[in-house]
Amino acid sequence: ADASAERSAAGCTIKLDQAPIAEYLKSNIVMLKWMLSEGYGDVRTITRRIKGMKEWLANPVLMEADKDAEYAEIIEIDLATIKEPILCAPNDPDDARLLSDVAGDKIDEVFIGSCMTNIGHFRAAGKLLDKYQGSLPTRMWIAPPTKMDRDQLTEEGYYGIFGRVGARIEIPGCSLCMGNQARVAEGASVVSTSTRNFPNRLGKGANVYLASAELAAVAAILGKIPTVAEYLQYAKTLDATAADTYRYLNFNEIASYTQKADAVILQQAV
Repeated sequence: ADASAERSAAGCTIKLDQAPIAEYLKSNIVMLKWMLSEGYGDVRTITRRIKGMKEWLANPVLMEADKDAEYAEIIEIDLATIKEPILCAPNDPDDARLLSDVAGDKIDEVFIGSCMTNIGHFRAAGKLLDKYQGSLPTRMWIAPPTKMDRDQLTEEGYYGIFGRVGARIEIPGCSLCMGNQARVAEGASVVSTSTRNFPNRLGKGANVYLASAELAAVAAILGKIPTVAEYLQYAKTLDATAADTYRYLNFNEIASYTQKADAVILQQAV
């Protein structure tokens, strides 16, 4: 909450390789053209973005730091030393805790959604929930970030799984994360995949942990924050199908989008 603009900007600067950026842009070009075919506007703005993406793909150049750049501080984190999931404890997104420090805390509600999630997270949660029989001991909320995610998850059968376990399925978008739409019960203990857990944001007096979709799904099943051993037992069931589970929603590989996108004729700039 007390982060400076400079610290925040530096903290979200990530250097990527050309390949994933090209993959992302190729998908987005098809998605934007599909949007035009569906009547989305502003046509000029969308067309301008498509043109910009195509220009970058034709000459892919990335910004990067000067070789002699000087930094106020360099922080190195050895990911090999992280042996368990990390959560943010109630109600401060800067209060990071190891799973083993908060395991066992009772959970009333679970929210999987917001712009922090992608379609792979919902597939993973669905695969974990599919093994559960009956209604969950927690109140679960599902809110994919986009209608495209919703449609693909429905086609793949995951919405059927969410419905069977009694999850409340929200309109794609922000839902609980927004703080002024749906709300959890007053005083509830919650595991959420949302971006922040400031006091009263998801619900009055709610105690909100921030965690991954996979950990959130396990908490929904158990009605508590799992131990490290419990979490790993569930998580290892995802390993065999990880490539399929976490594949991106690449619109340039989905016929229902490419067929409409191919029929779009872009306006020429005047």
